Amino acid sequence: MKYLIVGLGNIGSEYADTRHNIGFMVVDRLAEAAGAKFVTDRYASFTEVKHKGRTLVLIKPSTYMNESGKAVKYWMNAEKIPLENVLVIVDDLALDCGVLRMKKSGSDGGHNGLKNIAEILQTVNYSRLRFGIGANYPKGRQIDYVLAPFTTDEVKTIDPKIDQACDMVKSFAAIGIEQTMNAFNNK
Repeated sequence: MKYLIVGLGNIGSEYADTRHNIGFMVVDRLAEAAGAKFVTDRYASFTEVKHKGRTLVLIKPSTYMNESGKAVKYWMNAEKIPLENVLVIVDDLALDCGVLRMKKSGSDGGHNGLKNIAEILQTVNYSRLRFGIGANYPKGRQIDYVLAPFTTDEVKTIDPKIDQACDMVKSFAAIGIEQTMNAFNNK
């Protein structure tokens, strides 16, 4: 069985380690733990890792955040992965820094990456792992905040949470979203 694990972020060194790239950070950690290397292909960097007899196709879209849906649709089709086996990892301003929540569907919450995925797939019924980045910014400075690196204190909070997010991804593939939500969402 194959699963498409989509880490949202923006390509380019100027975006590395920014709050908006937490999805990239999670799939990077998954790949690193498995000794897998990303290669550049159509609309994304990708690699595959195995977990409990399942293949996790990890992608980091190269389309920039606002056109992430192109990469998701292309890789779903190319790898013949059904919608129920897709998981999108996304930064979330509405959750405190380091809070993790898995959901089966939902609105885009103002997130342009999720909005584009819903537009391209014609549905909001895809799983997502929301990774809280907090909302500690002055009015009108949201873009500056999400495109800024994590503070030293935030890194101390998020680093172990990236490992937990990896565990949640593996659980999603191994036992499904319902059991994963029950096991992890209240931690």
